[in-house]
Amino acid sequence: MARGIAVLGMLAGSGACSMLASGAAHAAAPIAYVTSERAGVGVIDLDKMTLEKTFSIGGSGPRGLSLNEDGTRLIVAGKNTGELVAIDTRTGKVVERVKIGRNPEYVRVRDGYAYVTYEPGDPGESGERSERSERGERGEPPGELAAKPGGNDDHADKPPAEIAIIDMKTWRVIHSTKSGHETEGVEFSRDGKQMLVTNEGDDTVSVYDARSGAPVTTVKLSTGGRPRGIKASPDGKEYVVTLESLSKFVVLDANDFHVMKTVATKLGPYGVAYGPAGNRLFVAAARDRTLQVFDAHTYEHVADVSIGQRCWHFTFTPDGTKLLLACGRSDAVYVLDAKTYAPVAQIGNLPLAWGIVTYPPSDGSIESR
Repeated sequence: MARGIAVLGMLAGSGACSMLASGAAHAAAPIAYVTSERAGVGVIDLDKMTLEKTFSIGGSGPRGLSLNEDGTRLIVAGKNTGELVAIDTRTGKVVERVKIGRNPEYVRVRDGYAYVTYEPGDPGESGERSERSERGERGEPPGELAAKPGGNDDHADKPPAEIAIIDMKTWRVIHSTKSGHETEGVEFSRDGKQMLVTNEGDDTVSVYDARSGAPVTTVKLSTGGRPRGIKASPDGKEYVVTLESLSKFVVLDANDFHVMKTVATKLGPYGVAYGPAGNRLFVAAARDRTLQVFDAHTYEHVADVSIGQRCWHFTFTPDGTKLLLACGRSDAVYVLDAKTYAPVAQIGNLPLAWGIVTYPPSDGSIESR
C-alpha cells in the first residue's frame, strides 16, 4: 500500500508553444489516463470510449497518478522503482524522475505541488501487508484484514511514513516530516490550506498544513478499521473516510474532525467521491464488487451497482454523463451511465488497472474539481 508522502512543486512547462499544442489536443478530445501496474498508463478517448494508446514506463509498476493544471504533465508513482515520473502527455515520454522511497503509491496535485505517498519501512510487495491485501482483493475471507481486538500493532518496530516536500523546479527535497503507518488516501480542505491523509496501519487520519507539511492534528478512528479513501464534501464542511476492514464509512466535521455519522457499506470500501452535482456520494465496495450510491446530505443508501473485481478508484467524465471504474482484477475499465448506472462499455487490455483521472479535470476518487 502507499506509504508516506512526497510533496512536489509543479513541473515547469517545456515552452508556450508546446503547451498550447497539448492544450488544443486535450480540448479536441477529453481523455482519461489509467495506470496499469503491468502495462504502463492507458490513454482512453472519452468521446469514443476506446483505449487509444499506452504510455510505457518500463517495469515501474505504476499506481497513483495525477495531472498538472494544464494537462501537459502526467505525474505517476512507480511502486517497483520507488520513484515518481513526469510524463509529457503530448509525446508519452518520461521527462523527469525523482527517487521517492519504498512503494510510492498515491499521487495528488494541488496548487503547484504534487503529493506522493510512500513508506520507508515497507518490506515491498512480498511483505506480509501485501499478502493480506491481495487476499482481500480476490474476495477471500478477510482473516487478518478484519478488526483486531488489540488494534493494528504490527508496525511498532517499523519506521513511520514520511512527508517530503520537493521543489519540482529543482527536483530536490526541501522539507520532510513524519506521518502514520501505511499512509493511503490524500485529500485537501476546500481552501487548500490543509492536507488530510489516511493511515491504514494505525487507524488514524493525519492533518497537516498543506504548504509546509507541518502537523496540525491526528484523528483517531475505530480500531482495526483500516481507513483508506477520503473525500471532502462539496461545501467543505465534512470529510468522508472509508474503513475497509469494518465495511463502513465515517463522516468527519471539518472544523474539529469529530465523527458525525457512521454508515454501513458492503465489504471492503475504498474509493469515495461526490458526484458532479453534489447530491450523491459514491463508494467502491471493492471486495463485494459493488459501487454503492448514497444521498450526499443524509447519507441514506440509494442504490447498488454490480462492477468488476478490485475496483478501487473511479472518476466521472468531464461532462458528468459517464462513470469510469478502474478494476484491477478484471484488467479493465468499467463504464456506467452516470444517471441510470446502467453498463455502457468495458475497456480491456489494462492489466491490474489501479487509478484513473481525466483531462479536463472531473470529480473522482483521486481528483476532484
